[in-house]
Amino acid sequence: MIRARIWFRCAAMHDPVTPRVAAPAILGWFGKNRQIDLTIEREFKGRELLSRMKGWITVSPQKAIEIFEKFGRLKTFDDGELIIEVETEEDFAAVLKETAENFHDQCDLERI
Repeated sequence: MIRARIWFRCAAMHDPVTPRVAAPAILGWFGKNRQIDLTIEREFKGRELLSRMKGWITVSPQKAIEIFEKFGRLKTFDDGELIIEVETEEDFAAVLKETAENFHDQCDLERI
């Protein structure tokens, strides 16, 4: 199993950035007939986190998701960090090649 941190280019500052869940989403309900004081904290999964980066990074999140999921799995660690997991060295080489072809210097993978 090979894990890599995903670095994108920030659309505003042009620095390398990696998406991270800063705090879990808090979901609740609004009742038609009464107040419902019930909430659920839920963290975004890898695909969901990356899809919310549209406009914040210089690449298309949807295209990045397609490429990453072709070769591996997007995950978020307990600390909220976005990573990709691939099974083999060949998969890692292939995802590196495809991200370079599609995103040039706007996306990079850092092995961890």
